[in-house]
Amino acid sequence: MPLHKDDPKTVGGYKIVDRLGAGGMGLVYRARSRSGREVALKVVHAQYAEDGVFRARFRQEIEAVRKVSGAFTAPVVDADPEALQPWMATQFVPGRSLADRIREGGPIRGPEVRLVALGLVEALQDIHRAGVVHRDLKPANVLMAEDGPRVIDFGISRAAENHGTLTETGQMIGTPPFMSPEQFTDARSVGPASDVFSLGALLAYSITGRGPFDADSPYLTAYRVVHNEPVLEGVARPLRTVLERCLAKEAKDRPGLDELAQEFATVLPEPDGDDPPTMTLRLGALQAVEATSSGADPAAVTRLPKVRRRGRRLRPLVAAGTVGAVALGMLWYIRFGPGFADTPQATSSSERSAGSRWAAVPTGWQAWQTTMSETSPLGEVNPLAKDSGDAGDATCQRYENAVYCAGNNILPVRLDGRTGATVWRSSLASSAEGADSGRNDFELLGVSDDAMLVQRYVFGGAGGPKVSIVALDTESGKQLWARARNNVTVDQIVSGDLVLTPDPSGRLVTARSPRTGTDRWTMELPSDDYCQFATVGSRLYAHCFSGEATKNAVLLELDKADGSVLRRRQTPYTSSLLGTVDGRLAFVVGGDTASGPENLKFGEIWLLDPDTGAATTTKLTKTYDGSVRLAAGTLWIAGANGQVTAVSPLTGKQLWRTRTGVEGSGQPTYEAHTRTLYLASTSGRVAALDTRKGTLLWETGAHADQLASGDVVKSKVLPYGGALVVSTPDGVVFSLDPAHPEQNSE
Repeated sequence: MPLHKDDPKTVGGYKIVDRLGAGGMGLVYRARSRSGREVALKVVHAQYAEDGVFRARFRQEIEAVRKVSGAFTAPVVDADPEALQPWMATQFVPGRSLADRIREGGPIRGPEVRLVALGLVEALQDIHRAGVVHRDLKPANVLMAEDGPRVIDFGISRAAENHGTLTETGQMIGTPPFMSPEQFTDARSVGPASDVFSLGALLAYSITGRGPFDADSPYLTAYRVVHNEPVLEGVARPLRTVLERCLAKEAKDRPGLDELAQEFATVLPEPDGDDPPTMTLRLGALQAVEATSSGADPAAVTRLPKVRRRGRRLRPLVAAGTVGAVALGMLWYIRFGPGFADTPQATSSSERSAGSRWAAVPTGWQAWQTTMSETSPLGEVNPLAKDSGDAGDATCQRYENAVYCAGNNILPVRLDGRTGATVWRSSLASSAEGADSGRNDFELLGVSDDAMLVQRYVFGGAGGPKVSIVALDTESGKQLWARARNNVTVDQIVSGDLVLTPDPSGRLVTARSPRTGTDRWTMELPSDDYCQFATVGSRLYAHCFSGEATKNAVLLELDKADGSVLRRRQTPYTSSLLGTVDGRLAFVVGGDTASGPENLKFGEIWLLDPDTGAATTTKLTKTYDGSVRLAAGTLWIAGANGQVTAVSPLTGKQLWRTRTGVEGSGQPTYEAHTRTLYLASTSGRVAALDTRKGTLLWETGAHADQLASGDVVKSKVLPYGGALVVSTPDGVVFSLDPAHPEQNSE
């Protein structure tokens, strides 16, 4: 994560290099000592540093980490709990968290399960041997190093025999989907068996992509942890039997770690020579093993339910049970339940056999179809009037358990991902600026940090539309911030925790926080150039084109921390950046660069090493015309006539070609864990193809009543857990189960 302007330059003699994470209680930086040693440096927020109880808890964390030493933990290097802002430095472990690994690559498979399970058992053995209980074991607190997992963040750990004053108020501390029953009912009784329960929940989530007690709120999750049996569909026996024992309600019924190590070693296969060598494969290596049963794919689309989410719903729970209303409500809820029938857990779609191609759909999901024009209970009740213009060019994005949509003459709306019900509609058109206009058009830019970002066009005045970028709160639909912008020289982008916004002149681009609009940095664009921004992996690029087609385009790699130019490369003028293959940036050469990867006519792929500048060209065996997706080392090309072709970007050879009835599709959607390619027509016809041979798995009929009038935006297929959500340009949105695509909402 990039550094912010208000981040310190040094802490305790360590030079701050980068942000690793941020939470409600503090920040974690990557820092470097004077000798060059890299550490993960945790700094407590100033407001908590003045809290005596919190400072005592931080001292306790430092003591806990110092007690623990083992191959699967990160030892403390240095600390100062008495500093104005207390801090602690631990060994820096290169590698992403298990939460990020699952979010980016899907559930873990095959020998990776064994490595994670046995590595975490060994880590907990070291922790418990030191007399410490972790109490917050979750995917975000597990780092995936090359030689095995590392358990981090002992912020709420406790000595196993300590039942002292820090928890005497009955505080419930942890992250609900991975907390044990006793953490909710009697925090003072928590012992080593609590970590075993958390390990079982973590492994179930890691294998299936969903927690065994997942629910819509932390309250319902807590109730299920205490009262319900775990949902472990998708976990094959005999491993499922072991996890059921880990998730026993009574601590005494759970296995000890030594016993658990033996059981995992028995039921989980050892890797053989054909399996991936480590758990943290590079993207190229992941692509190389894509065809194996244990290969995780780098192009995996985020699938729900996510456990580590920004926002209040699944933040770690820290509530004082004796005086806090939140904790009192939680305790009441755990004891008496929700007061209404719980969402059904078992349906034909939510239970899949172990050998099924398809993943289970989210709990409570059902097939549905709706439009973006339904009556809304919050915000603007009714859609914009049709006499103000035709609706069209609508598009959607799935974020957590909701679908966010907007379009021309279509106000931004939030739909429930499970049922399709309209949750809210933005009231932007009722604002002073929108009320007097003849038309409001909206372009969905993205959803990030609990903010929906749209580009708004207000018509009716002289000199063309007024254009602005607006951020809306994902919970309420209310406006968070807005900025006027130029509509000519820049394609804006939402990239992680940044949204890039050009100023009205078009010469300056400012990176802002998606939720607050706070400025991070500003850069000046090349004079008179049109620039497209793109994120590839962790790198941010600006691809700029001059007004003269005889000149090469310029590719700028930007530092996400301050916007400075790290590298400058030239590319062919008629080139569009698709992604990476074999460690190189891949550009399709030909067609209109402004259209991005859709509606292109091309006959070659240009490959660029971003570090050295070395470039090669791959000549394709023929000229292709259509929308392109680069994923898993393959070009997937959807032609306007419904023909889909797979091509190698390295050799140019055609791998397979299949004819479908899905005409006029946009970019195909690649789903790694099922190895399936999806495409949808403007009429809402959807097709699924096996990516290995191009076999047509199924194809639906049309879902939209009429074709959209626009031709800029195409239909989109959005994976949602084991289900799919499809949006069409005319505002029809529907969700189906790919295992039963013939089922409909009726």
